[in-house]
Amino acid sequence: MASSENDFIRTEQPTAGVVIISPTADVDMSRSPILRTAIKGKLKSGLDRMIIDLSEVQYMDSSGLATLVEAMRIAKTESVALHLASMTPKVRAIFEIARLDAFFSIKDSRQEALDS
Repeated sequence: MASSENDFIRTEQPTAGVVIISPTADVDMSRSPILRTAIKGKLKSGLDRMIIDLSEVQYMDSSGLATLVEAMRIAKTESVALHLASMTPKVRAIFEIARLDAFFSIKDSRQEALDS
């Protein structure tokens, strides 16, 4: 059964100009296009800040990393602050191995991302 955005992505807007996107499962080749679509759809809506809450993601493959790199590039073009929050240790290790931890704004918690 294919995943749809409704069961894989949760979206919240806690305050004006801020959106939180939370994938609810691993981000792999089958799900990264769903995440990409959700991110692109929200980045076009005149945001100040986007937070991607990764607390429920236990694994991310190279397609997931590519999706987030693309999101960061779009966010910079649109002058939107993009933060990754609440990474699990395995996902954080993937970012460190790929040396992407220096490229992204990574926050320990959703609240830290909201406060930054």
